[in-house]
Amino acid sequence: MSFGIICFDCDSTLSKIEGIDELGRRSGQFDALVGLTNAAMNGELALEAVYGKRLDLIKPDKAQMKWLADLYVTEMVEGVEDVFRTLINQGKQIHIISGGIRQAILPLAKKLGLPADRVHAVDVSFNADGTYKDFDQQSPLAKTGGKAIICKQIQQDDISMAMIGDGKTDLEAKQAGAKVIGFGGVMQRDIVVEQADVFVKETSLMAVLPHLV
Repeated sequence: MSFGIICFDCDSTLSKIEGIDELGRRSGQFDALVGLTNAAMNGELALEAVYGKRLDLIKPDKAQMKWLADLYVTEMVEGVEDVFRTLINQGKQIHIISGGIRQAILPLAKKLGLPADRVHAVDVSFNADGTYKDFDQQSPLAKTGGKAIICKQIQQDDISMAMIGDGKTDLEAKQAGAKVIGFGGVMQRDIVVEQADVFVKETSLMAVLPHLV
């Protein structure tokens, strides 16, 4: 089946890292954060129960955001650039839908040839001195069910949609009629193996291409 709209998760799908966890590692809060992240991605806790807690633990400033943006690019998953180049050349409409921090994901998207308006993630705000202020608490992507909401917003009649990702939140795209392709090249989660329409285990993202075109 060929898809006209193709959506990708970012963390552990386009890049090998979980961005907020890496900010936690840098600030000495990694163990606390990774437990919260895994609980949300494995479906044990609602995303809204952990989102604000993680950011309050680390309070990432503008300098940390630049560091994380660079790390997303450095730690790109194998095959990502080839996948995006292929799909863009085929005229597919590509989106990144992530519960990560939008400011940190935008440079990766730009490198992959994706305009900023195709990046759906959670904005954070800063104080005048660059310190952390808050996150967009109205963003659907900071809550359970948010990826389904975004998929429904970008849905177009008679155009099939696919979602590629590694976590429970990516499965929400099914509610918008999307086919979910689980990517286990970085992280294999039992709930995604069981519930995705297709699951690929290869470390290269190129493994998803035969299921998209």
